[in-house]
Amino acid sequence: MDSGTDPSGPMVSKASGRSPQGTDSNTAKRESGKGKSKKPTLQDARRKGKMDRSKGEEELSNQLKNLDLHSQTKVAGTGLVSSDIFTQYHCLWDASHPECPERVSAVMNMAEKQGLLARCVRVEPRVATEEELLLVHTKEYIERMTQTEKMPEEELRSLADTYDSIYIHPNTFKCASLAAGAVLQLVDKVMTSELLNGFSVARPPGHHAQAGQMNGYCMFNNLAIAARYAQKHHGVKRVLIVDWDVHHGQGIQYIFQDDPSVLYFSVHRYEEGAFWPHLKDSDSSAIGSGPGEGYNINLPWNQTGMKDGDYLAAFQQLLLPVAYEFQPELVLVAAGFDSVIGDPKGEMSASPECFAVLTHLLKGLAQGRLVLALEGGYSLEAIAKGACACLRALLGDSCPHLDAPVAPCQSALKSISETITALYPHWACLQTFEGGPLPEQSDEPKEEQAGSQLTGLVYDQRMMEHHNMWDGHHPEQPMRIARIFSRHEDLGLVARCHSIPARLATEKELALCHSDEHIQTIRSTESMKPRDLHRLGGEYNSIYINNESYKCARLAAGACFNAAQAVLSGQVRNAVAIVRPPGHHAETDKACGFCFFNTAALTARYAQSLSPKNKPPLRVLILDWDVHHGNGTQHIFEEDDSVLYVSLHRYEDGTFFPNSEDADYDKVGQGKGRGFNVNIPWSGGKMGDPEYLAAFHHIVMPIAREFSPHLVLVSAGFDAARGDPLGGYQVTPEGYAHLTHQLMSLAAGRVVVILEGGYNLTSISESMAMCTSMLLGDSPPLLAPVPPPHPNAALSINNVLRAHAPYWSSLRVQIPQSLRLSLPSPKTRGKRTPAGKGKKSPRQSTPANSPGQGLSPAAAAAAVSPVVSSPGQTSGLEDLTKGLLSLDLNTSTTSANNSPAPAPAGGARQKVKPSPQRAPEMKMEEGDRVQPDTLTSGNTDGENQAASMQGDTRGTAVAQPVAETGSVAVATGDQEVEGACGTAKNIFIICGGEDMDSGAVQPLSWCPHLEALKPVPPAGINIQEPCVECGSEEENWICLCCYKVLCGRFINEHMVLHGVTSGHPLVLSFSDLSVWCYACEAYIDNKALYNAKNTAHVAKFGQDMPVPAV
Repeated sequence: MDSGTDPSGPMVSKASGRSPQGTDSNTAKRESGKGKSKKPTLQDARRKGKMDRSKGEEELSNQLKNLDLHSQTKVAGTGLVSSDIFTQYHCLWDASHPECPERVSAVMNMAEKQGLLARCVRVEPRVATEEELLLVHTKEYIERMTQTEKMPEEELRSLADTYDSIYIHPNTFKCASLAAGAVLQLVDKVMTSELLNGFSVARPPGHHAQAGQMNGYCMFNNLAIAARYAQKHHGVKRVLIVDWDVHHGQGIQYIFQDDPSVLYFSVHRYEEGAFWPHLKDSDSSAIGSGPGEGYNINLPWNQTGMKDGDYLAAFQQLLLPVAYEFQPELVLVAAGFDSVIGDPKGEMSASPECFAVLTHLLKGLAQGRLVLALEGGYSLEAIAKGACACLRALLGDSCPHLDAPVAPCQSALKSISETITALYPHWACLQTFEGGPLPEQSDEPKEEQAGSQLTGLVYDQRMMEHHNMWDGHHPEQPMRIARIFSRHEDLGLVARCHSIPARLATEKELALCHSDEHIQTIRSTESMKPRDLHRLGGEYNSIYINNESYKCARLAAGACFNAAQAVLSGQVRNAVAIVRPPGHHAETDKACGFCFFNTAALTARYAQSLSPKNKPPLRVLILDWDVHHGNGTQHIFEEDDSVLYVSLHRYEDGTFFPNSEDADYDKVGQGKGRGFNVNIPWSGGKMGDPEYLAAFHHIVMPIAREFSPHLVLVSAGFDAARGDPLGGYQVTPEGYAHLTHQLMSLAAGRVVVILEGGYNLTSISESMAMCTSMLLGDSPPLLAPVPPPHPNAALSINNVLRAHAPYWSSLRVQIPQSLRLSLPSPKTRGKRTPAGKGKKSPRQSTPANSPGQGLSPAAAAAAVSPVVSSPGQTSGLEDLTKGLLSLDLNTSTTSANNSPAPAPAGGARQKVKPSPQRAPEMKMEEGDRVQPDTLTSGNTDGENQAASMQGDTRGTAVAQPVAETGSVAVATGDQEVEGACGTAKNIFIICGGEDMDSGAVQPLSWCPHLEALKPVPPAGINIQEPCVECGSEEENWICLCCYKVLCGRFINEHMVLHGVTSGHPLVLSFSDLSVWCYACEAYIDNKALYNAKNTAHVAKFGQDMPVPAV
């Protein structure tokens, strides 16, 4: 940022920020009332509590600084290994042999001409030692290859003839040893964080070489050696090898075919075995053997001319989902460029730019630890262009724009479907597909790449002047943008960004999406009196207004206009807009849901207005990951095929704000816009990273790539983030980083991230900072182990696939429906470490098991269907089949909605009455007992806070015997029931009769406020004790700091009042024995709480709780 920025301009640091309200009169009133002795009201207590909690929030923010985004910038960059030595061998008996020295020279010459060499860190190759070669090859074979250095030509030729497709030169052994050592050099530097990534431009290639024989121009298997070396010397547990050479790397496959620690993925020309190496083992049916079954992935192309869309579909629909589940710690790429258009051997039609996009996608894995090694490629121009395109991607350049359309062909879809079918039993991520037939269906010039490598940032503190005059604790508060900007400053992101000024949008620009009547109505608020503002706000759904609202809404839109213009003009390559008020709920003619003007929609129209009138409209993708559906954006573009709107949102069968069936999956657009409105509605379950990544892999990215946008706008609401009081979802900052990274592979990297919702100040600050870090080109952070998506998410994804398959050929992956029925029965399983603790997942700790040992979404769907098991029934395939058949997969209303009732957004009135839901059933084996302590209940963090704001009057779920509650999910002994998102640890089940809302809440295993816990009094705990304030005996809680008994929020809120006035954070419910922390706004389950909970448990049930495991 320029040092001469005007303090009143768009970027003002937190030190110079001011309160938007600035009400000195209010301060005077508070001072005048200090001498009065008045019992504090609940509103006063809440105000004080908010101030106290801000301190705890700052502590949490300090802990989250462990993310330390700018620490990634300390890594040196991209390493490049090459040497003239690699040109010092050739075929002595065939001067025109395609595997020639010029292959390396062509790559290096083009890299130098394009200025890439100067941007790379040059690394010298070294000779691989015999010990290192022995990691893969036999001693006898190495000794035989060593002897070739002194063999005469005739003997070399005679030896070469004993192998398939081989020539040998006296220098071949030296070059092959150097080629293997070159990759090891990069592995060392990448694994020790001296380099971000690297590319070895060396020869001979390696992926055909086997343990004891040369094959296909290869002497030593460079990447196989590198994988074993990384495991031995760097403690790497899981390695992904990606092979996009047009020939199948059978050497790598044979070396690792029974090893679950190395996942091998090869996409290659096959033509039913007619193409070299002519092996049945190259087909999709070869998936590995023994403990390595499922870890070998062959994707065979059965025709020539495969294009960008085919390769991208292979990565998006197959490789990336499996790779995210596998969670590699290092990614190695067999980078053959005989798949590039123009290669005489490959005869494929993939562009060099396609491989840049593939490289970018792989950078999202293993924290960016990525090493490419040159393999094949026999057109000197094609290999040079392909290698340089990948090198630019490694260096962090924007992804190039690809030719449209980029949809896969029918042959590619068939191959992908067959490979998924072969792997389906082994990978839970692939079991998202339900199978069965999908409906069949009932183009533009290439663009130049944006030149700038800058990221723009627009922020103006004047947008804080929009505030709620009647409710100082309204969630859409001015501090939202101030805290985000402050966090960007703390992490050094602001200094790395290019400052873009904000401006006021003109009324003519607002008219691009809004009616003149609406614009004039909002404009009139500038001079309204408070009572008129209050009255007008009440006429809308979830809106407050002050005299500055119109100006702030214009600033938000104008700021985004400037950001989009800077991106499209090439001034910056992408941008982030920290703006408010949000916009995506605003309709053409009315404000809604905190929104006045539809910022993202206006920005799309403004961007299109910049295009020449004699050209087709600019194609714009609006990706909306706000937890609420962007009803306004959908309605503005539902008949427009130039704007693709994709929304991932909480739906709860129409009961979550904005409470409209327009948010369902079957609303696909109207007229020529059919297929260009994509709703991914979540119902039932606490969705998080696994669900959002699955939606991106199977729906968002395939459709977006086929649409081929020129500009991507992200309606970036962060109310689906973990800890948000309204959303109640679990998306992590790291999860948002990976979503952003994937979107950057579209539209030549032209992405504008626009703030929408998000109401936990810490969550939105960390999450948006992660997005900006990705836009700046930082390596994506490590994700916690990604379990299978929640079964209800899988149901929703399949509904969307069926709804949009007629419009988007990329979605037509066909697998037999019988595959789903052949999956093993869902079973309880042993304890598992919670995500994010850095521990091994079951897959990682037991590599001998098959890849899909976790409960699949398809299998889990059976567990949530209402199937009752009698003692005489068996729990095998028959039960699972019955469970699956009981699901009506063609309707959205049949999902087992086991999430808590949603919290309306900011006071929104529910327009759809929630339908009664049953808690999910879990079949129990004969002899299993239900322990009283396993029947606990609670609400989600978000529901507690949001419902409190709305004065929710729903009752509390009370633990009851199974016979009274009808159905309940139970965990017994040391085993746990598979929970939402595939995890299961100390899950509270909300249980009750048929009229109860049901859901699962995963408590925190630790919180910093446990130190406030006091010992149980000698008199114990009397669970019959009434509230000491009002005498109520309903829904009472006991404070674990002073052991005072008070009523909960559904009665007279005396415990709430006590918590905020006394500062005592920990309370225990007499209803379900759950412990809530006011400061963390979350349930807690820690062994330190055992004595208090057990005392209450004995008083309630007459027996001790099981002692928690140490």
